[in-house]
Amino acid sequence: MKILVAGGSGLIGAHVVDVLRERGHTVTTVARTAQPGVDHALDLATASIDDLRPLLADHDGVVDAARTDEQKPLRKPIYPVFRQDMVDPVVRLFTAARLEGLTRGVIMGSYYTYFDRLHPQWRLADRHTYIRCRVEQAAEGRAAAEMPVAVLELPFIFGRAGDRLPNWAPPLDGWARSRSPLAAPPGGTAAASARSVAEIAADALEQAKGDDIPVVDENLTWHDMIARIAAAAGRPRRVRRLPAGVVRAALRFGGVTQALGRKESGLRPADFADLVLAELFIEPATGRALEPALRDTFATVVSPG
Repeated sequence: MKILVAGGSGLIGAHVVDVLRERGHTVTTVARTAQPGVDHALDLATASIDDLRPLLADHDGVVDAARTDEQKPLRKPIYPVFRQDMVDPVVRLFTAARLEGLTRGVIMGSYYTYFDRLHPQWRLADRHTYIRCRVEQAAEGRAAAEMPVAVLELPFIFGRAGDRLPNWAPPLDGWARSRSPLAAPPGGTAAASARSVAEIAADALEQAKGDDIPVVDENLTWHDMIARIAAAAGRPRRVRRLPAGVVRAALRFGGVTQALGRKESGLRPADFADLVLAELFIEPATGRALEPALRDTFATVVSPG
């Protein structure tokens, strides 16, 4: 097959490119900025359907692996900005794919949409603009495509691709390497490696799947995750228990601070506490080893001499 990977220079996109090529497929990469390994420099946020069609011509499938920062505070109202960033580019991409006769696709989504389906009483899409736009992205991207499009619902992702790391990794790395005490709240999260995501994406393309696919290699409590990050960073030590009330108070304060600045983030701080303190676990896990990707993410740097 011939596959176009949008966001092909990012952490997940780069792994998708590698896996597809290892399996004998031809890959075309698109990214926002020109750099080695990028075939076409194009910003999907502004690219029109007519801009995209020539890039998709003669391809069999397309992968959307663009990244969105759900936590960055923005001026209210944030929904139009998030929709312009997350939903509209995917609709244009998959409209162009349909017009060029492609037969399959993959969207890299979020595991919050999985929990939105699993727990409708949580009203996640109503409470969080980011989750609302993820739900709309999947539905409208599929409607535009009129072909099988798998949505990979991704949790915390570990790994690296060159100098590309998860966007949340550097602050945690600095904390783990510091002399500051480590603490973790109740709850936990599903986690997966970027390589595992790429394998699942390649399977979905080869089988022309159109499913929602929640992805997990291992379910981790926050306590376990922080302890393993500290060990991978070369500073293993005790992780204290952080009371749930402290987490709720801190996030409520963050929400008040945003409101005073007339700003909001894609995940509302006050309501986000419920997610942080929950066990956002997915079953069944793939059984793939997570530890190598965790070590890659927080590899210890040894100074010369």
